[in-house]
Amino acid sequence: MISPREVDPQKFNSVLKEELKKIKDIASPAWSQFVKSGVSRDRIPQQDDFWYIRSASILRRFYLDNSVGVERMRSYFGGKKRRGHKPARFRKSSGNIIRKIVQQLETAGLVEKNANKVGRKLTPAGRKLLDKISHEVSKQ
Repeated sequence: MISPREVDPQKFNSVLKEELKKIKDIASPAWSQFVKSGVSRDRIPQQDDFWYIRSASILRRFYLDNSVGVERMRSYFGGKKRRGHKPARFRKSSGNIIRKIVQQLETAGLVEKNANKVGRKLTPAGRKLLDKISHEVSKQ
């Protein structure tokens, strides 16, 4: 069986993004088109479907790391903050965007709270969706 670990992440996320657009529980809030995705970014995201791209990437991270919380995701999506003539320093990504996406994924039934650890993990339905998409991507 082909898993999301074995396929190209960009192709996988683009196919998963289209599948997430079909789920009515996952929708971009009105404020998302006006905010940066983190302190280290200079501008707002330029893609129209940024919310679904980030949702697909977060869902893939749940597959790769079994139990993940918002703080670890913030570190994963963070980047270097340019500070003028001073050296650049690492800054975490926005927690609100990640938190809202995780809550939407939880409402959709793809992610659930982890009982014995901090964070959340994939549900069997979420794992089935990701396995199906990785199988489709491997055929392309």
